[in-house]
Amino acid sequence: MYICNNPFFMRNFIIFLALNFLALAIGGQYTGNGVASEWYQTIKKAPWTPPGWVFGAAWTTIMICYAFYLKSLIENVKSQSKTIYILYGIQWVLNIIWNPIFFYFQYDVLALLVISALQVVLIITFLRYFRVQHYYNLLLLPYLIWLFTAISLNAYIVIYN
Repeated sequence: MYICNNPFFMRNFIIFLALNFLALAIGGQYTGNGVASEWYQTIKKAPWTPPGWVFGAAWTTIMICYAFYLKSLIENVKSQSKTIYILYGIQWVLNIIWNPIFFYFQYDVLALLVISALQVVLIITFLRYFRVQHYYNLLLLPYLIWLFTAISLNAYIVIYN
């Protein structure tokens, strides 16, 4: 119960959670209309494309886990907080811009590059802080796994359309 009563824990967790969901909300402004668009409805999608509700459930879970991961990272590596914030900022921007690039502008190749860059940033974060984070690294795995799936979905669209 100490963790939940710790104001430092709550502040960092809530800030990261709010920022994570803000990124989803901004990106989501492009996703909703994009999924319903004639372009997206008529392109060939990967056979393993999950139903729409899975995306919302996955991103909600990912962003909660990621907020816990970031909170613990900031607490465990205070001396490197600038680097952590830079990596987080890059991740945040890449996460947001994928949506308009893919759904609004329909630049599937550029979107694939963006989502691949996002995955690289997360892998760098994971590897850089692996020894410090111990079991907290498990909280980053849903994000990494989901991005591998998303990259495969985006790559399928690039290849078959």
